[in-house]
Amino acid sequence: MLGTLLFAAQLAHAACGACTPGARSYLEWAAATAPTPHPEPAYRFEADVHEVFARWVAERPGVVRPFRVGQSGEDRPIWGFRLADPAAPVRGRLLVLATIHALEWVPTEVAVAFAEDFAAQPIAGVEVVVIPTLNVDGRALVEADLRADRAVYRRGNAARVDLNRDFGVHRQSDAVWKALLPGRYTVSPGPLSQPETRALDALAARERFDAAVSLHAFGGFFYYPWAGRFARAPGHAELHRLARVMQDAMGAHAYRPRQLSRWGFFFRGLGMELDHLHHEYGTWAFLVETTRSGLAAPADLGVPFRMYNPRDPARHAREGVRYLRALAAEVASGRVVARSAE
Repeated sequence: MLGTLLFAAQLAHAACGACTPGARSYLEWAAATAPTPHPEPAYRFEADVHEVFARWVAERPGVVRPFRVGQSGEDRPIWGFRLADPAAPVRGRLLVLATIHALEWVPTEVAVAFAEDFAAQPIAGVEVVVIPTLNVDGRALVEADLRADRAVYRRGNAARVDLNRDFGVHRQSDAVWKALLPGRYTVSPGPLSQPETRALDALAARERFDAAVSLHAFGGFFYYPWAGRFARAPGHAELHRLARVMQDAMGAHAYRPRQLSRWGFFFRGLGMELDHLHHEYGTWAFLVETTRSGLAAPADLGVPFRMYNPRDPARHAREGVRYLRALAAEVASGRVVARSAE
């Protein structure tokens, strides 16, 4: 096994003569996580994900550049990838983030498909940062469950914290419904209590993305802020316009744009990445609920993985490429209104 890994690392070096030292380090890491057969062949396990990205890093080093976003609670690297046309000046930046919740795997499939499409056909003027999996520890636990045929519901990271309730904005609600539905208003132990969310926050603070899309499952919506307040967020008209850009790109049966807190009269999403990115960094932030459900047959009932993930994610990945490319093109165009210019 060690000889195989060393040989793979040597191949990575040979295939990436123009790569930076950081890219070479990533390729060595990826070579040491070789894919193996698993019980969900329509989906990529993490090793499969990085087999795809490693190929693009090696083949298009000026277009796809890996970097470490941070480390997980169990010291796994959280990888991000910068994608851009190196011949064009960058006019805007877009963040695409996937799989904050452990069982939601369709988002990673969408992120990988979009990254592949963009690497093959970059959009001039926009730099895209893709994080295919933020919750790497949670994903690892689900992978182990699938291999062992265990039906376990997992949402959080290794510390069982819901990362999507761990951000610093709108952690409390004055909604009268919280006394009747307290489970809908829970948050993490403290703002940015987990290494995964701290890493994402630090990235957002450095990059000041023009727009961000956090990919989730399921429901079929393009959500925008606020999640934790019923009031309209600053720039509501621009948020709705950009959501419509993505909706129009989907074509038939497109997801619907909506302010997340207005999904239901009782709903508030506290401590969510959506509000945090918009409030703290002026980012036009969206949460996309990919698919409408993974459940398709009676046999799927009681299977946590199927709740979020249909048996074949290919159509959802193709749809994701369309709406993410549309948003990336809008960011590149210069038509996106700056928050400072509202």
